[in-house]
Amino acid sequence: MPEPRYRRILLKLSGEAFAGAGGQVDVDTTSLMAGQIAQIHADGVSIGVVVGGGNIWRGKPHEAAGMERATADYMGMLATVINALALQDSLERIGVPSRVQTAIEMHQIAEPYIRRRAMRHLEKGRIVIFGAGTGNPYFTTDTTAALRAVEMNAQAILKATKVDGVYSADPHKDPTATRFAQVDYLRALQLGLEVMDRTALTLCMDNGIPIIVFDMNVSGNIRRVVMGDDIGTLVGMSRTA
Repeated sequence: MPEPRYRRILLKLSGEAFAGAGGQVDVDTTSLMAGQIAQIHADGVSIGVVVGGGNIWRGKPHEAAGMERATADYMGMLATVINALALQDSLERIGVPSRVQTAIEMHQIAEPYIRRRAMRHLEKGRIVIFGAGTGNPYFTTDTTAALRAVEMNAQAILKATKVDGVYSADPHKDPTATRFAQVDYLRALQLGLEVMDRTALTLCMDNGIPIIVFDMNVSGNIRRVVMGDDIGTLVGMSRTA
């Protein structure tokens, strides 16, 4: 049986990935995600997960309507915790051990984020789900993913999306858009490609962490990426490096 290319990964899930067709948190959709994660957990891969909250709360429209940015961002952080708990429930219902850690303390429902404790959970084979972003306003969950990946010594960030990679333009709006099989960090920054925000991308570049952007909706894709299959877009280094 082939060995995984990546033995420790940070999986970034958008809030929209939790919604499916059933609303803000769709249990069937979350269960399907948990099933894909369970596949690589069974392969012995060490897994951290950062979740977004856009299916529940988006701060930008409310900020535009006059809400203070920091308040809108804190509300978004709380939304990520709801998704983190939903994912934990789906994982544990299929027998996969997990822990939720939050950057904003809420002891009744989750552990506070402590790096050494998170590392210990990973060493014991538990999946660690990181909620509440970085705990600070003005930072995205992309930046959280990059930060936690560095802290957890992850070998790669797997960014699950609803498209099959990074394109030169929005493929839903521009039929001439082309998909990149591979692109380096600087070129992604220069072209303004929608990989991650600039802070997150720069942090990955400074620490040599590759980012693989792929379609989460294709069953088995997480495992294919972990095993090194040529799918999605690789940002940062050669697939054969």
